[in-house]
Order: sequence, then structure tokens, then C-alpha cells
Amino acid sequence: MYRLLCACGFSLAVMLSSLTTARAGETRIDVRVISKGAKFIGTSMGGAEITISDADTGQLLAQGKTVGGTGDTRKIMQRRFRYHASVATEEAAVFRATLTLDEPRQIKITARGPLAQRQATATATVTQWAVPGKHITGGDALTLELPGFVVDILNPPAHQKVAKSDETIDLNANITMMCGCPIEPDGLWDANEFEVAALIKRNGKKVDEVSLRYAGSTSQFTAKLKASEPGIYEITVYAFDPANGNTGVDKTTIVVSEP
Repeated sequence: MYRLLCACGFSLAVMLSSLTTARAGETRIDVRVISKGAKFIGTSMGGAEITISDADTGQLLAQGKTVGGTGDTRKIMQRRFRYHASVATEEAAVFRATLTLDEPRQIKITARGPLAQRQATATATVTQWAVPGKHITGGDALTLELPGFVVDILNPPAHQKVAKSDETIDLNANITMMCGCPIEPDGLWDANEFEVAALIKRNGKKVDEVSLRYAGSTSQFTAKLKASEPGIYEITVYAFDPANGNTGVDKTTIVVSEP
């Protein structure tokens, strides 16, 4: 009888220990962020900020940013849309989180980036169930897509004061995919397929729309602007892909005064 009680007690202890382990199981999650129509957002663009929280309570479970490279161009651009085909490689940017869960929880994952180009940041959010001990690390794991272009007006600088004249002002912009991937005519990201233009307002009213042309160097676009009337000019440069609606914007202002 004593041996039986001991055996039962030992078995119960093992069962309780297993239940405790299961309830407090570690769950690893790999989160990646991919640029719409392009590659992963990683260290070269400042990464993307990742937050993981409980979808019901809002409790923060993990936070960090994606670190690593943009990934394998051939795999991403040629195989990306095949069902279940993994495109992430070991060096592709990722945020690796370890959650301690005591029961299945619905989690909310939010990505915001690219962090090195704040004017271009976009946000994507997804919810998913996570079960203790069931790691979300296989294949591409959990991948969010960020739409947009990185549009960065290089000239004129913000609030530049210009004397009224009939001469033109150089408008220059650097435009890339959200991962920093380059844009050029007949390239993998083809400048010929994108619309790049500037919307011009003077004192709050639209006065012109000017197309920007490829400037001869990767990701560089340019146009000439006339500012022959005094006032505050707001310049909004946009890049648009009519094939999928992808859009990016940057703004600047100049002040044109009487000579």
C-alpha cells in the first residue's frame, strides 16, 4: 500500500509539473516586415518597430525592431507569390521575440517603419492566436507588409526664402521602395512604371502640378519649378504605382518674397 501511495504521489507530481510547464511555456515568434512590391525592411533603413500585445487586454508582451538584411532578391521577387513558398533567408531582417504564455492568447502584432525615414513611415497590424510552446518560426513565420515609397525631397530645403523672379527653382527628390531598394528605368523596380509628380500650392491654393523625370542617377528625380509670384509655396512630391496603388509622399515649403 505504501509503495502504491508513493507511486501515485510521484505520478501526480510529474503530472502537475508537466501542467505547470505547459501553462508557463515559452513561445518563440519571428516577425518580419516586407516592403510592398519589394524586399524586407532591415538595418539599412533603420528597421521597423515591432510591438506584440494581448489583443484583448492591450498588455505589452514584447517590443523591438527588425534587424538584418533585405533578403534574397531572386527568392523574394520571383517566388514571393507562390502558395506557401518561403522567401525569408537566414540573413533577412527579423525581430525574434519569446513570449511566456500560460494559456492560448490572441496577440496583436504591429509594425511601423522604416525608422530611418520618418516622413515615410507606415503601420501595419495583424492579430493571431499563440499557443504556449507552439513556436511561430517556420518558413516566413509572421510577416507583415508595409505599403508606400520612401520619398525624400532634397531641394529646396524646408522654409527656404527665395526672391521673386522669373527663374526656375530646382526640385530634386530621392525615391526608393520602403526597403531602400533602388528605382531606375528598366530596373527591377522600374522608374518607367511609376508616376512621380509635385503638387504646388501658393497661399493654400493649388497653382500647378509638375511631373518629375528620372535624373540619371539611381532613385533620383528632378523638375523645374516657377515661383514668379510672392507667397508661401507648399510643394508635395508623390510617387505612385498604378499597378497596385502603392503611394509615397513628402512635403516642403518655400517663401517667395518681393525682390
